[in-house]
Amino acid sequence: MYIVSRQKPLSEGQNQALAKEDAAIYPLGYLRFLRRFGEGTYRGWINVELPDSEVLKPFAGYGLWEFDEDSPITEQQIGECIAIGTTVDGDFLAVHPQTAGLLWLPRHAEHVKAISLQTREQEDEGIYALVLDEIYHQVYGSSPKEAVYYEPWTGTRSHLFLRLPPGQDQLSLPELAGVCRADFPPDLSIETPYACFLFYRQLGGYVRLNYAYQTEVAVFYEKDAQQAVAVIEQWLLSKGCETIS
Repeated sequence: MYIVSRQKPLSEGQNQALAKEDAAIYPLGYLRFLRRFGEGTYRGWINVELPDSEVLKPFAGYGLWEFDEDSPITEQQIGECIAIGTTVDGDFLAVHPQTAGLLWLPRHAEHVKAISLQTREQEDEGIYALVLDEIYHQVYGSSPKEAVYYEPWTGTRSHLFLRLPPGQDQLSLPELAGVCRADFPPDLSIETPYACFLFYRQLGGYVRLNYAYQTEVAVFYEKDAQQAVAVIEQWLLSKGCETIS
């Protein structure tokens, strides 16, 4: 698993709180994953977060989901759930102290889903990444195809936004991505029909070329990587990009 930037260790208080948790109610490897890598975003899809027993309490009265005899929990039990993750689309991954398995509370669907995971004998911090991939497969019916990466929430991340204006003899974003990949070979590269991500350890981040928006280029970096950012920025400007203030 590629780690985008240095991990931010959990505080002493957070570690003490995790030590008091009942590991049996959480998915395999979840607590160990948090202790090693800290909170962050996995594969740009789901946020791995500390257990939160408060965030779902208000949802018990919102009427967001329908419940029947096949529902894994009741509407009242939503307020008793412990959230352990959220997706970029607003879905919740949670557990309930008296309910076996994981719960998926979708933002744009009508029913809470129970997720039953395959049993694995080995437990280490890397297992939870496999658990998340299995959850993805159950929820979306397919397996993620891109490389495995994790973006810790360091609290010291910064960003720079640029645009590549259209014009005659101007590079397209995919062409710019190809030239950037050749001139600055990345430590990891992920390209989809919607975007290209070029990861650099010296940035503690990545360059994102947003194909969906056609003109947007963004550089995400750690604040102590100013020199490396300046080099990338000047190169992008030399290729016709403009800084967005």
